[in-house]
Amino acid sequence: MTKTVIHFIVLALALLVLQLVCNKIVLFNIAMPVVFIYLILRLPVNLHGGWVLTVAFFSGLVVDIFNNTPGMNALACTLIAAVRRPVFNLFVSRENDMNIPIPSVDSMGVGDYFKYMATLVTTYCTLIFLIQAFSLHNLVLTLARIAGSSVLSIIIIFGLDTLVSTRREKRL
Repeated sequence: MTKTVIHFIVLALALLVLQLVCNKIVLFNIAMPVVFIYLILRLPVNLHGGWVLTVAFFSGLVVDIFNNTPGMNALACTLIAAVRRPVFNLFVSRENDMNIPIPSVDSMGVGDYFKYMATLVTTYCTLIFLIQAFSLHNLVLTLARIAGSSVLSIIIIFGLDTLVSTRREKRL
């Protein structure tokens, strides 16, 4: 168990540093990659909900501190942490639920993992950009930012998942 905890701490630190670098990248003044939420997506399914909410809140708070965004990321991360388990159950059957300790492409399959990840990433991007705009004045630009950031983040998180997956997960 301690090996898993150390693995997640190292992953959290690496993703937060990577997010700080990615915050400087904005494609066409629309799409910004969001990679640190991969930590929330990757937390074990059987982890107690309180721990998931705590990890999500503090990872969002760290990004808020470095981006000078007052609580926006913490709110969005806490929301996706709250809906993570129901979204997971939506795409994975109950009999397969016990066989998947950590959601990944290798343990869930490409289709189910894509639906799980895309739903949570789109939820995060929708909430963060609606809070940022705080109005529906320029709805087209807000929708373009949501779509562009979601697609870019999904592509990057898919790549990260192939790098982070371990051999043990591939046997499940």
